[in-house]
Amino acid sequence: MPNTEPTITVVGGGLAGSEAAWQAAERGVGVTLYEMRPHRTTPAHVSDRLAELVCSNSLGSDLPDRAAGLLKAELRILGSLVLDCADETRVPAGGALAVDREAFAAEVTRRVEAHPRITLVREEVTAIPAGPLTSDPLAEAIADLTGQEHLYFYDALAPIVSAESIDMSIAFRASRYGRGDADYVNCPMTEVEYARFVDALLVAERIPLRDFEQENAQFFEGCLAVEVLAARGRDALAFGPLRPVGLTDPRTGRRPYAVVQLRQDNLAGTLYNLVGFQTNLRYGEQERVFRLIPGLERAEFVRYGHMHRNTFINSPLLLEPTMALRDRAGLFFAGQITGVEGYVGSVGSGWVAGVNAARFVLGAEPLELPRTTMLGALCHYVSRAGAGSFQPMKANFGLLPPLDPPVRNKRRRYRAYAERALENLKFQISNGK
Repeated sequence: MPNTEPTITVVGGGLAGSEAAWQAAERGVGVTLYEMRPHRTTPAHVSDRLAELVCSNSLGSDLPDRAAGLLKAELRILGSLVLDCADETRVPAGGALAVDREAFAAEVTRRVEAHPRITLVREEVTAIPAGPLTSDPLAEAIADLTGQEHLYFYDALAPIVSAESIDMSIAFRASRYGRGDADYVNCPMTEVEYARFVDALLVAERIPLRDFEQENAQFFEGCLAVEVLAARGRDALAFGPLRPVGLTDPRTGRRPYAVVQLRQDNLAGTLYNLVGFQTNLRYGEQERVFRLIPGLERAEFVRYGHMHRNTFINSPLLLEPTMALRDRAGLFFAGQITGVEGYVGSVGSGWVAGVNAARFVLGAEPLELPRTTMLGALCHYVSRAGAGSFQPMKANFGLLPPLDPPVRNKRRRYRAYAERALENLKFQISNGK
């Protein structure tokens, strides 16, 4: 008897694609998931695993009164595959959700490959859209499909060093304001050490952008290269990723002028990444400049930072809040290509696209999440923002409709946003929508 099971095709095995494939399969739909690696890779990937994290190993705040924490709470309620794998492979990171990146990708890959309704095909697809790290033929197909020039921005990866190479007679363990356990390694700087570091960073040689040298590079604020940020002002780093607030140097008993934080990168605790140090410096320059950081004078670099280009579409002109393309029934976009920023935003858009792709082939009405939820608000933003100035957006409470009555205290207001979002989401689920 022929197989009459409805089927969909998912292109790209990143965070969004893996989530979309899983959600569709869980709803009784057969899924063919295409992933071009290892036959064709990207400058940012290092393995053939699904859902590989190419930038930080942190998925952001996990606190319930933070926008990123609320988005995670919603996805846990919605049964997200990726969030479940992240929770299973998490490493200490204070109030953030960080993972052992290799164990995380391996777990997502294992579960997807084991699902009876998902067939993983290791081939490149060039005719329909995929994730942000697209191949050139696929990028051209996106432009043809949408009838416009695709948009893009550059972001970068931070270097990783071995834990045993950090000088702990200078560095110290602590979390800001003593919150949670002492999960971060902190390298304190005096004003003189900070000035010397910034001077070296500003003149360090960068890797040319090669094919894109004649274009005006747009750098994404959520993943800004450290040398680009430093060029905006000598104190930009001290008030940004190197801000010393909430930390005391145990050697002096005082707050340092600046602090470089390192976050655990694997479950074994043998690798640490430099928080906020996405970079496009030449590899030799990374060693020279970053070894000026107190405590990292003899650092062993196990991965250097580098830059890559992310493609995204002008979603307000093209997409519905369901992640469906307006002018082509049955085609859905998900991931950073839609303009949702960050790992968890990509996961969320994958959830929405996967669920609605399944509902489409099953003949059901599309699902649109309430705008009072963080995921619903993100999907509404990327599909309804101003097309003329559209840029990627991360989860933030400014996307949500105002509270009625208003709450003046910011922390209480954020808690109220979160309570309303989760209540509305649970209500929609309980009503079978």
